[in-house]
Amino acid sequence: MMGAVVSFFSLYFATLLLLLGTGLFNTYLGIRLAEAQVSEVWVGALIAVYYLGLVLGARNGHRLIGRVGHIRAYASSAAVVTVAVLAQALVDNLWVWVGLRFLAGLAMVTQFMVIENWLNEQTDNALRGRVFAFYMVFSGLGTVLGQFSLTLFPDLDYQPLIFAAMCSVLCLLPVALTRRLHPAILEPVPIMPRYYLSRVPMCLAVVFLTGALTGAFYGLGPVFAYKQNLSSDQVAMFVAAAVAAGLVSQWPLGWLADRMNRASLLRFNAMVLLLISVPLWGWFVLPYWALLVISAVFGIFQFTLYPIASAFANDNVEPERRVGLSAILLMVYGLGACLGPLIVGGVMREINPNMFFVFVAVCSAMLVLYVRPQSVTGQNLSQDAPTQFVPMTDLQTAPVVAALDPRVDLETDISHEVGPETGVTDSASSPDGADAGPADQAGSRSGLAMESGHVDSGEGQSEAESADLLPPRVDPNVAHTNLEVTAPGSGPEEHPDSPDRKPNP
Repeated sequence: MMGAVVSFFSLYFATLLLLLGTGLFNTYLGIRLAEAQVSEVWVGALIAVYYLGLVLGARNGHRLIGRVGHIRAYASSAAVVTVAVLAQALVDNLWVWVGLRFLAGLAMVTQFMVIENWLNEQTDNALRGRVFAFYMVFSGLGTVLGQFSLTLFPDLDYQPLIFAAMCSVLCLLPVALTRRLHPAILEPVPIMPRYYLSRVPMCLAVVFLTGALTGAFYGLGPVFAYKQNLSSDQVAMFVAAAVAAGLVSQWPLGWLADRMNRASLLRFNAMVLLLISVPLWGWFVLPYWALLVISAVFGIFQFTLYPIASAFANDNVEPERRVGLSAILLMVYGLGACLGPLIVGGVMREINPNMFFVFVAVCSAMLVLYVRPQSVTGQNLSQDAPTQFVPMTDLQTAPVVAALDPRVDLETDISHEVGPETGVTDSASSPDGADAGPADQAGSRSGLAMESGHVDSGEGQSEAESADLLPPRVDPNVAHTNLEVTAPGSGPEEHPDSPDRKPNP
């Protein structure tokens, strides 16, 4: 097991530094704006456009990687993120900040794409589960350490911004100095949203509401805690308690998810979230320790909603369609994370800060009402159901991570395309993977990325259009495949459901 850590430690460490800076910055931003008495709408907008950048940036990230290669794309994106962070110390205009946060989201998703594609490319199928799990652990650990790091800066001046920028620069070193072979450039595949909407509508609804809760928590959770008369250190611990509890609880709740009805477990999680949110509606003032306990319980049951819903969705989708499923789940999650902070920011401004947990209660109540175990027919269960629970903590990531999911079989997935990497020379002869052209040298495996704005709509296409979508000829020198989820309208025609298929979760 430790071999999976040692082999990819440089990439894991880069991920940890990346999430450490991001986790610190998001919390710092909420506290600083709350202290300056800036409207919660602005706070929500700043985190919403960041997630919007993560959702929309995959397409541009793919183009950048294809043009200049992985390391150059990663380095240039890190530079953009660093500038976006430091620029907020120079400019106090909130409209400029919105643009900077969106730009940071666009750049960071490219960094995630590079790391995740690298992990997937050089991981054997037998080890993908361990590599995926450790990647999620380091992601969550980075966010937790970001909260602890904020306690080093009791004064909300520009020092946290400098520290976040340092993390953004330092995450360059593990990637730039790696001696691993560079991964291949990604190739597009469709995700066919109408198919998944017909097969797993319940799971998509759960994922959307989970994204709304997560985005609202990272953006407005610090504001809520600050308005409870907590210091900046205590606010950081409030956020850290939720994220750390969510990280630790992945395995015990995963054990339960593999042994009981997953729809029932989703509903139970939602019920607990509903119950713990009621005391925070402003009925009375809670002590600091009580807020920490409630935050930890919130993290346990909120941060495990997505992996349980993902496992439930995989139960009802054929193995050959799970690459597209993983990607569309991340897309829906990201859209929810964009919308949630905007709604919460508006109601917190119009009423009071306690509306944050009223929003939690409303989303939880919707889940309790919508997720009905008795409505699950089991008609669409795949042959290998129940699939294993896979820990997924901090989902500030790119769709490439879907190819790392151990439930995905890249050998049988219908998204599987084989093609040589254009414009990149083979790096097999170079032990350190040195650059040999305008792009990075190709490895042997691939990742998965989603081009936002081009999701296959399932409409009919002309014969000429269909011909353009045929898989490229197999290059015998390329051992594995390149996967990418394309956006609406660029994929092959969607296969209609057979008459005996009925909507399921």
